Amino acid sequence: MLVAICIGSSCYLKGSRQVVEELQELVAEHNLKEKVELTGAFCMGECVHGVSVKVDGKLFSVSPETTRAFFEKEILGKC
Repeated sequence: MLVAICIGSSCYLKGSRQVVEELQELVAEHNLKEKVELTGAFCMGECVHGVSVKVDGKLFSVSPETTRAFFEKEILGKC
């Protein structure tokens, strides 16, 4: 599963660093390093929303506060 997190300037200001760090921790905590590849990406064209995150090509809007729920539903729930 490929998870790309936008680290462009708009998403960075909305908390992409915190989202990246929490996703890294959650992937490690659930022993998913073999199944989940986290990568950074620049502008996904959805700057007006929260931090843009693509999971296998599907775009989501995530914030530092919703990262855990997003992980549980969209990543953990599909592994």
